[in-house]
Amino acid sequence: MTTAVASGSPRYLRQLVGGTVGWMADNDEIVQRILTSYDTITVVGASTDTAKAAHSVPAHMQQHGWRIIPVNPHAEQILGETVYRALADVPEQVGLVDVFRPSLQTPDVARQAVAAGATALWLQLGIESAEARAIAEGGGLLYVEDRCLFIEQRRLGLDVPG
Repeated sequence: MTTAVASGSPRYLRQLVGGTVGWMADNDEIVQRILTSYDTITVVGASTDTAKAAHSVPAHMQQHGWRIIPVNPHAEQILGETVYRALADVPEQVGLVDVFRPSLQTPDVARQAVAAGATALWLQLGIESAEARAIAEGGGLLYVEDRCLFIEQRRLGLDVPG
């Protein structure tokens, strides 16, 4: 099994090959693959607070054409979209799951993403978890951690696919 993983520094891509981890010189490939493959982003931990990155990042992505599906157990509507309490409540196929939750909560989010049939899991800047990574890799998901969708979209100059 080969699973690509982008993490931390924009200079590295981890690739799991037969149980060993090797380093490749450039993780832009996996980031670009995600940003050019998904036109919908399910955002776990999306916020109604406009001062938080959990609001401004999805807002930026929405303004650039991506459809946002917010997940938050405490809100009814975010960015003009219906909010779902949990990933399991999203009434359509989930693809890319973007996470704005503390690192300690991400293994549970990773399990939910796998159970929901997601194909990519992205932990935002400052969020890392070896356990979430292992769960995502075990489920065959593309995985990025400690990176910001907004920053990567702007840095790579990418638009919504389609």
